[in-house]
Amino acid sequence: MIELRDVHLTLPSAAGPVAILRGVDLSVEPGASVSVVGPSGSGKSSLMAIVGGIERPTSGTVRIDGTDLAGLDEDGLASFRLERVGILFQSFHLIPTMTALENVALPLELAGRQGAFAVARSLLGEVGLSERAAHYPGQLSGGEQQRVALARALVNRPRLLLADEPTGNLDGDTGRAVIDLVFAAAAARGTTLLLITHDPALAARCGRRMVMERGRLHEAAAVARPLELTAR
Repeated sequence: MIELRDVHLTLPSAAGPVAILRGVDLSVEPGASVSVVGPSGSGKSSLMAIVGGIERPTSGTVRIDGTDLAGLDEDGLASFRLERVGILFQSFHLIPTMTALENVALPLELAGRQGAFAVARSLLGEVGLSERAAHYPGQLSGGEQQRVALARALVNRPRLLLADEPTGNLDGDTGRAVIDLVFAAAAARGTTLLLITHDPALAARCGRRMVMERGRLHEAAAVARPLELTAR
C-alpha cells in the first residue's frame, strides 16, 4: 500500500535550504495500521503530506496503492486523493458555511458521484451525528466537528486513511471516543491507517510503531535499545 524509497524533502528558508526528510524508507502492507511519533519539527507531518500526495519529495520514490505519484500532475494528484485517500487533520478543516451533511457529501459531489447526500447521511449516522446533520461547524463541539471530519474522510471509501494528530484539539475523553471511531472504521473497511501522534498510548494501538527523529524514520524497537544502553 505504501512504498517509500530513499525519500528526501528539502525546503527553502531565509537561512538557506532545510532538510526536512533525510532518506526515509517505509513499506506498509494493505490494511495495516502504523503510527509515527516524534518531537515537533522532526518531519512527521511532512511525511504524511508526501504520502498523501500533498507535497512532492525533493528526491526518492513514493508509490501508494501501486501508483507512482511522481507520474501524476497536479490534477492527477487531486484525483488520486479524491478517489483513494482520506485525510483527518488536527484542526478539522470543515467549511464553515456548509452544514455537517454538506461537508461530508462534498468529496462525492466534486467527484460527480450519484447519491452523495445519502452516503453522507449514512456516515454521519455511523459516527453518531444523525441529529446534527443540518448544523453548521460553528454550532458543533470540537468532538462533533472531528467526527464530521472523519465521516468526510471516509465518504469516498479510501484505501488509505491518514490521521495527523486527530485528537490534538480534543480533551481526553472526547479524543478517546474519536480515536475509537477511527480504528473501528478502518478495521471494518480494511483501510490502511497511518497515524501521526504525540501520544505513546495512542501509538501503541497500531500494529506497527515508527519513530521520526531529525527527518529519519525508524521502527520503534530500533531506537529503544540505544536509549537503554545510554541510560546505563
